[in-house]
Amino acid sequence: MSAPTGEQFVLETSTASGDIQATITAVAAGIRTLSINGIDLVPPYAEDQSPPSGAGIVLVPWPNRIRDGRWSHDGVDHQLAISEPKHNNAIHGLLRYTEYTAISRERDSVTLSARIYPQLGYPFLLGTAVHYELVADGLRVTHFVENLGAEPAPVAIGTHPFLKIGGVPTADLTLRLDAASHIEVDDRLLPTGEVPVDGTEWDFREGRRVGDVSLDDAFGELSGDEGRVEHTLTAPDGRSVSVWADDEFGYVQVYTTRTFPGEDGDVAIAIEPMTAPAEAFNSERGLRWLGPGEEWELSWGIRFEGFSAD
Repeated sequence: MSAPTGEQFVLETSTASGDIQATITAVAAGIRTLSINGIDLVPPYAEDQSPPSGAGIVLVPWPNRIRDGRWSHDGVDHQLAISEPKHNNAIHGLLRYTEYTAISRERDSVTLSARIYPQLGYPFLLGTAVHYELVADGLRVTHFVENLGAEPAPVAIGTHPFLKIGGVPTADLTLRLDAASHIEVDDRLLPTGEVPVDGTEWDFREGRRVGDVSLDDAFGELSGDEGRVEHTLTAPDGRSVSVWADDEFGYVQVYTTRTFPGEDGDVAIAIEPMTAPAEAFNSERGLRWLGPGEEWELSWGIRFEGFSAD
């Protein structure tokens, strides 16, 4: 029987910290497992399941939501398919249920490719690829997008990794976000404004316990260091797992749930780097217009610290 996420690409490597293993899925080019010395760094889900809460999937050509699936440019109105009926939005792009093709494969890496063809609400042709590679301190992910059409195309990129440290309740981890602003939303989770986090419940720069918060929130003004931003979960024993990203990922969404399969009611948390927030096709915040033949390459990754082979 075939897996709902298609072919499974198992990556393995040995490092000074021990053995790293990941499973990448053909459908949505997603991360299904990632571990160091058998310790999970993402909450795994079974091969016979679809990604719960979008775990690990790639979000392109837009992350998050577009109100009513409608957007306009140069006097032309576009209507995307409504993929979040509950809130009447178009959500998480056009490749969430697409099977990618492997175009290169090594023991510790895989590159997956998929095209976005002109369709309802998005009359553009894009070539996309995602390269996953195990490195000494985790997993590095590089996205490639090329406009294969004759007109400029709007593009934003996001991804949806959940993180954990196996053997430690996620509720007991400390969440630190490199973010100085919080995006306020309405009851459809669409942006209404952006405010500084200083002195508010949205300030995670010094860290807060995951079990004490409930989040489905976007953050901006990511300061970073030397062109890289990083958001971290730290265990009481000092071990940590982080999401890092190029500074082109100017936003981050954080989502918590207590219904992730296999987590037995513990909190599961996604830390989602995004190049643009919700409604980017209308606000154009963080949106990139790729000219005909133009290519875009950018990277992010999952990094661990404090783990050893002993």
